[in-house]
Amino acid sequence: MTIHRQGYSTIAWSAIVFGVINIVSFYFFSFSIPWLSWLIFFGTLALLVFIVSFFRIPERKYTVDDNAIIAPADGRIVAVEEIQPDEYFIDRRLQLSIFMSPLNVHVNRNPIRGEVAYSKYHKGQYLVAWHPKSSTDNERHTTVYRLNGKEILVKQIAGAVARRIVNFLQAGQTVEQSAEMGFIKFGSRVDVLMPPDVNLKVRIGEVAKGGVTVIATWQ
Repeated sequence: MTIHRQGYSTIAWSAIVFGVINIVSFYFFSFSIPWLSWLIFFGTLALLVFIVSFFRIPERKYTVDDNAIIAPADGRIVAVEEIQPDEYFIDRRLQLSIFMSPLNVHVNRNPIRGEVAYSKYHKGQYLVAWHPKSSTDNERHTTVYRLNGKEILVKQIAGAVARRIVNFLQAGQTVEQSAEMGFIKFGSRVDVLMPPDVNLKVRIGEVAKGGVTVIATWQ
């Protein structure tokens, strides 16, 4: 397991705060109220470990298959429905939504290889990730991939807690399947918009692994 570069500064500042809090705590409480100083120590240590684990990149064997569409994020599949898109596409699409809790791996990955046909950041609100309007009203970044004339749209969506979306891609760039596309800090949602005729391989309630789980295959 490695730590994502997006976490370096956050982890460093968290470690400094952890040290300062516990130095002050042991100075004032270690003799008079020792149990309190130990409670503060273990509480802040658990928080520091959580922050470090949030930026983890576990070792995995990533899926590479031109006939497959791969989950771009870790998390639980919370919606599968046919919709009329509000951006880029004019025809109806099959939308699959993945909810990312703060405990999930938060690196986002390319669902297919090919050309980045579209990449755009949108300012917005911070509704909870499962809110029906979070896909259209929240802060988000939209990326469209094109391979052999077929296109997939991935929408990284901020939530009530997640306040920073990172996307590494630019329009015109050529990318590999399951390579990094971006990062969302502290939990949110990722939507994948696919042609309605794909062969769906997952169901609502299943847990996906980013870069590993096949969510659909092409017809």
